[in-house]
Amino acid sequence: MGATPIPAAALVRGSGLSQNGGLDRLDADMSDATLTFNLHRPRLQGIAYRMLGSWAEAEDVVQDAWLKWHAADQGALANIEAWLVAVTTRLSIDRLRAAKARREHYVGAWLPEPDLADLADPAPSPEQALERSHDVSYALLAVLERLSPEARAAFLLRDVFDEDYGEIARVLDRTEAACRQLVHRARTRLKDERKPAPVAPETQRDLLRAFAQAASSGDFTALKSVLAADAQLVGDGGGKVASFGVPLRGGQRIAQLYLATCLRFRGRVRCEIALAAGQWRLLRFIDDKLESAQYLETDGARITRIHAQRNPDKLARLARLLGCELSVQA
Repeated sequence: MGATPIPAAALVRGSGLSQNGGLDRLDADMSDATLTFNLHRPRLQGIAYRMLGSWAEAEDVVQDAWLKWHAADQGALANIEAWLVAVTTRLSIDRLRAAKARREHYVGAWLPEPDLADLADPAPSPEQALERSHDVSYALLAVLERLSPEARAAFLLRDVFDEDYGEIARVLDRTEAACRQLVHRARTRLKDERKPAPVAPETQRDLLRAFAQAASSGDFTALKSVLAADAQLVGDGGGKVASFGVPLRGGQRIAQLYLATCLRFRGRVRCEIALAAGQWRLLRFIDDKLESAQYLETDGARITRIHAQRNPDKLARLARLLGCELSVQA
């Protein structure tokens, strides 16, 4: 029997039912398989997103994994979760190879799409809650682009999903020694980009609120006071909107940039902070339209780095979930 693609919404609901009586038998046959797949779907989606940094591509990978699952001899699988993780990881590696070739010609810095977890699922299931416990920082997700697809997979499986080396070797079709070497090299390359030292949530929230207020009003003195002297800003406009091709360095220069936006759009800039996948982010609106999603890192006293996602293509899903339009200001 040929496999029929299942819409993401149907997988989330775990429903294989149809209003068409002619498909009832097919739906009944697929019901158990769909429910089983749906149980593991948050993990598979998380792996694919962390591998690719794109929700659209992650959903395509999970759809392809569904097709392979539907075609497999499911009764012969000793460990369903391990099989699905392996299939999803291999599909992600293949897709990332193709994506890397395209990203070489990307205009400016390439940053991942915003994480949508807390907006898409404000009341997560136990499986989704477990998946969120594996979240990595947006900054780390951005620098994972430095790794080869295989190294990225090995690093994520080991350091994020806590898989043992035997399982990683099976997924990547390599020896355990080779996988240990992949993870070691990845850790070495990323050692300066791991999660920053923990900051008390209330301290971070208060600092980011002060920044959001200053960025909304254009208070230059307040902006400088909350930005570290050596702060840096990395922006992704994708060639669709203006953005810096290289990181902007220096707290004063970054403060001037936020001030310039407020002067250009007097009284029309609004900044809000929101918690997303355990990380604070700033959402900037112009004329009540989403202009950017910005991920802020702090040392507890000052903001040290900002990743600003401005590419309208990468903000479209977030805007839909927020129920607002996109701003495409140059």
